Amino acid sequence: MSLTFPQTRPNNYCLIFLLVLCLASVIAALGIGRYGLSSAEVLRILWEGLAHKEGDPVLHQIVFNVRLPRILTCAAAGTVLGMCGCALQTIFRNPLVSPNVLGISSGASFGGTLAIFCDLSTWALYSSAIFFGLLTLTLVYFFSRKFREGLLMLILGGMVLNGFFTALVGLLQYLSDSEEKLPAIVFWLMGSFSSATMPKFFLFAIPVIVCGVLMIGLRWRLNLLSLDEKNALSLGVRVHPLRWVFIVCCGVLISSQVAVSGNIGWVGLVVPHIGRSVAGEDTQVLLPACGLIGAIFLIGADTLARSISQAEIPISILTSLVGAPLFVLILLRFRKRRLNA
Repeated sequence: MSLTFPQTRPNNYCLIFLLVLCLASVIAALGIGRYGLSSAEVLRILWEGLAHKEGDPVLHQIVFNVRLPRILTCAAAGTVLGMCGCALQTIFRNPLVSPNVLGISSGASFGGTLAIFCDLSTWALYSSAIFFGLLTLTLVYFFSRKFREGLLMLILGGMVLNGFFTALVGLLQYLSDSEEKLPAIVFWLMGSFSSATMPKFFLFAIPVIVCGVLMIGLRWRLNLLSLDEKNALSLGVRVHPLRWVFIVCCGVLISSQVAVSGNIGWVGLVVPHIGRSVAGEDTQVLLPACGLIGAIFLIGADTLARSISQAEIPISILTSLVGAPLFVLILLRFRKRRLNA
């Protein structure tokens, strides 16, 4: 992956444009559904709710209690996937890396599946998914410490744990009741925001804000992590602790995202490539840009998932249908650029 070092003035116009586009996506999504609303009506309802003015109680219920929690959770999940994809691709110096490279998604998926299999509550499902996601991250850490082979052992450890937890998920599906538990497990694993509520969103927002702020604050150092380790050390950067700060943040964020919405594929792989074509290689701009693009991408996918048919479509189906062809186009563009170079 090529590297462009931070400039004295990052291109903030790109971020401003993406932020405006993200807010516009939220407003548009709030108006789309079985009960359609114009953007002006959405803004009026939001203003009435925030100003504690009396308005139509039905419209207030639709916007604030049904759609807003779902769209905010969706935007936060997209931000998590976009930023984690960007950070991990930079750390591993591989543009084909996605957020599930360390097996954290599989561990969190097993935790959620186990909670459904045992008929535990929604909050227990959330806690179980985060616990097993962080357990996977801990095991990857000790695996890499044992063999001391750097990034290679991280990837291999992630592959081993990914296969292990995927097998456990398959075992629980095999043992599940085919009438109730199995459909619930399959639907949850395919990803959905249908159960989003404001309490869940606020709980999800805690790790997003804490880890997101830390990653944004250190984003300029990601440029150095994309260098060879010897070159980074020669510049006075302690590579190992810095790498693990980002990996731990990504682990917490990915586990939390899987807990609230299930496993959502392709977003963390495709969004960083879109971000590079829009914002360039400098991670000062690229990391927040990927977060905003991820939010826009997932809001659009979720809006389609809940509006194009009577029954809601699991969101991973749409992200795969859109992400796979989009990734092929990105690869073709990259190939054309290399041939013309």
